Amino acid sequence: MSGVVIHVPHGRGEVAGEPSGDAVTLRLGPGEVARFGRGSATTPVELRLDDEAISRLAGEIRVTDDHWQLSNLSTTQSYLVENPEGAGEYLRVPPRRAGAPIPFEFSRVVLPTRRNTTVSFQVFAPDHVYLDPDGVGGPWGSRTVTAYSLDETALYFLILVALCEPRLRDESPVAVPTTPQIVERLRGHPACARLTARAVSSHIDYLADEKMRIGAPAESGPRREARRNGKREAIVGLVLRFGLVREEHLALLPPRTGDAAQERGTAG
Repeated sequence: MSGVVIHVPHGRGEVAGEPSGDAVTLRLGPGEVARFGRGSATTPVELRLDDEAISRLAGEIRVTDDHWQLSNLSTTQSYLVENPEGAGEYLRVPPRRAGAPIPFEFSRVVLPTRRNTTVSFQVFAPDHVYLDPDGVGGPWGSRTVTAYSLDETALYFLILVALCEPRLRDESPVAVPTTPQIVERLRGHPACARLTARAVSSHIDYLADEKMRIGAPAESGPRREARRNGKREAIVGLVLRFGLVREEHLALLPPRTGDAAQERGTAG
């Protein structure tokens, strides 16, 4: 595993002193540690969470070669680690628990507060390794792992299929879908009822930077939008060229509006 990506949503806190008004991201490589909590001048933390109910030093994340670990440094509060893309799976990390291994590819770390809301941040562990299905036998040294480890049950893969849909349907003059078009396309899917444009953009960045490894330096303004358009084009070109998304994957998407209407008319 090349590392993890920690994402703090809009207005939830600070990373390495960056302003809390915008979503911020922290990247850790194997062997690196990030501490989180309220922090102070005498208790520095890499991930600052601004809530009076959170300890100055609430916990730490440690990246190993093949997973990441969460230590709960609170003496009174348990933390939850949720799998946002699962069927309600979660881990409860009790107070003073050190080095709890986290198995999820996507995780939401949730800390309790005295208000009606919680404070949370996301951890992405992008390089979970999947074996080649034709080579799962024999000693580990002789096994082949996939070049692009994609989980076909994950939300990012659904977004990837939506990106590729026009090309897979041979609608070649149609441009790669924009972020708002993907939100609208997936609206009818049970897992996407609350999908936002911000979430789609995060998944596209994740696919490009971590899964496909075609990231580019950050830009702002019109150049940033052009970079995102180029990133979507590059993702689609790569996954279709290597057959990572195929025509049978279109069945994962909800029926298109026109297709659904046509099916109702045929049934009538």
